[in-house]
Parts: sequence; C-alpha cells; structure tokens
Amino acid sequence: MRALLLVIDSLATGHLPEGRGAPTLDTLGQIFREIPDLALPALFSLGLGEILNGRVFDPPAQKCAASYGRIIQRSAGADFLSGIWELAGAIPGCPFTAADQLPNEFTASLARATGVDFLPNPSGNTRLLTERGALDALRKEHLRTGHPILTFSTGSHLHIAAHESTLAPTRLMQICRTARQQCDTWRIARVTGQLLAGQPDAWKAACPPLPFSMVPPRTVLNALSDRGLPVVAIGNIEEAFARSGITRAHPANSAGESLEIIERLWNSPQNGMLFAHLDCLAGSGISGFARELEAFDKWLAGFLEQIESDDLLILTGSNGSEPAALNPEHPRQEIPVLVYYGARTAPLGIRETLADVAATLCSFFGIDDRTGIAGEPLLTFHRQRRGP
Repeated sequence: MRALLLVIDSLATGHLPEGRGAPTLDTLGQIFREIPDLALPALFSLGLGEILNGRVFDPPAQKCAASYGRIIQRSAGADFLSGIWELAGAIPGCPFTAADQLPNEFTASLARATGVDFLPNPSGNTRLLTERGALDALRKEHLRTGHPILTFSTGSHLHIAAHESTLAPTRLMQICRTARQQCDTWRIARVTGQLLAGQPDAWKAACPPLPFSMVPPRTVLNALSDRGLPVVAIGNIEEAFARSGITRAHPANSAGESLEIIERLWNSPQNGMLFAHLDCLAGSGISGFARELEAFDKWLAGFLEQIESDDLLILTGSNGSEPAALNPEHPRQEIPVLVYYGARTAPLGIRETLADVAATLCSFFGIDDRTGIAGEPLLTFHRQRRGP
C-alpha cells in the first residue's frame, strides 16, 4: 500500500475563471506553442492532452490510463508555501506577508530581538551577493561592520547572510531561530540563513543554507504519521513543512536526484507515502524547461511499469517560478492533476481547491479523522486501508 505525491514546480495550464487570476497566462500552452515538437508521451498517456484541451468534464477522446482534471488554488498567497500546504490539506486563512507589506519598524524589531544590527539588501535578490561586481558597496560595508545582510525576496522569504569571517555558524543559526519566532508574528513564511566565504569580490556559499519555515497547521502528513505510516519527504518538502508530520527526509540538489531517490525508495519493501517536489525544472527558460519535461517524461514511462494495481500516484503541478520568459511574478493559474490508480479513468473536472489531493490521500489510506484537513477526494477507495 504505497502512494506517491509528485509535484512539478510551474507545471500550470492557465485558464483561470474571470476574477481568479491571470487568465491570459498558460505556461504549458505557451511552451507547446514555442516548441511544437515537444513530446511527452507518458504524460499524454495518463491524460495530459485532455487537460490541455479543456476536456476535463467529458470522457477522454483518446484512451487514458489515469483520471485527469484541473485544480484551482483557493488560498490567496502566490508563494510556494501557500500552494504546497494547500495540497496537504491546510488552507492558509490569509496570505503570507509580502515585502512591500512590511512596516518600517520590522527591521528594528528584528534587531532588538536578535541583538544585532542588519544591513538591508535593496536589490531583494540574494543571488547578487555571490555575483562578481554586484553589490560591492554592500559587501564591503558588511565586512567592515560585521552586520548580517538582510534580504526580503518574493514569496514571503527572509534571507539572513553573513561572511564566515564576521559570524560563526552557530551564531547565525541562533539569529535565524530568533528571526523565525519574530517572523511568525509578522506572518513571514520562510527564513533562510546563509554563510558565505571567499574574497570580497567573489563570494560563494560556505555551507548549505539553513532553512526555517513556519510550522503549518495539521495536514495529511500529520494524519498519516500519527497512524504509524511512513511519510517520506524528497527534495525541499521537509523544509516547506518545517518537518511537521514527516518521518524521514531525503534532500536533493536537482530534479534528477529527486527522481533517483523516488525510484530507490519505491522499490524498497515499505508501505506509506512519498512526497516529492521537483523545483529545478523551470530555472533555465522555456527551452530548458521543455528539455527537463522531456527528461521527466522519459523517467515517468519507466516508473509507471513499477506501479502495482493497488498503488496510488498523484501527479500535479504548482504555481511556482515559471520560466522568466513567461512571467517572473509567480502568477496564479489552474494546475493539472493526474491520478493513476488501477484501471480507474475518469474526468475530474475543475476542482476548487488543491486540498482535494490531501482528501484523496486520506481516503486511500483509510484515514477517518480529517480534523483540520480540507478538500474532497478526487476518487473514492472502497477498500479501507488501516495501519502501515
């Protein structure tokens, strides 16, 4: 009894109803228009073609191996955490705080709580800190004063960076932990610490980033782990849920590494849920995204052969970081959902919340206590599954 929830960042299909977002944007549609020879046979065999053509209320025009539909994100936030939490059944009551919503006293309050002064990064871009020739004055001022550099980027994300010559790793972690407590009050979704190294004109990361996300309300991950079922996070899922409800975690530095981990764990004799987010596909423009999708589709074709009739695969997307050539501002779109289970094939329509995915997992594993978990199942499973 195994389930895999696989989320592909920026896999979105546009067509939001009027008043719900940006209906002119269609990430997958534009990719196919610009690269008409893009071939995704495995995804189309599951029903992606029906989704792209808007046939999500009718029986498939061509044979499909999965149930297929579109989902609308109900939560108001356009950040990563809002969407991924909603997929797990927790719909934030209000959006996380954006950079332009922070009052002037935030930095002063943070300085009082942490006991250090900060240097603001006016660019809002942490990558510039490691680019030669960029933000030279800021870096020199940091080395002179020892004050950590504070960056607030899109997606309600606070970054605290310091060169290793000015701050010990343990002190940076203490500052980040205190900042996390402060950011809960201001509803800032994520805090990340980064220690840097190198010469003044050529900084680089001295160690992996230190992530501190807000702890979500109860999700399907908690419901499953409370019942003794393994919940294994792959990629950045552990960070997104602040480890809540997760029994094991496997970080990954690329989409390919995440897929290797999925395949290895899937073939181990263990029940439970794997939850993976492929967040590296859309970072190299439209052509790069298309190549990554083709590589994923090739992997998927082989992986489908390993899924047994009582296993569950839910494949969906997110309103993430679309290729910059499309839109860099995290727009809202409908996202596709494909549910592969046995021989079940059905149109799922346009669902009103991503939380329907969480409700589906509860139904699959026979979880009756859905306290705090929103949504309605995409499919029903009549055989009750209880225990690991």
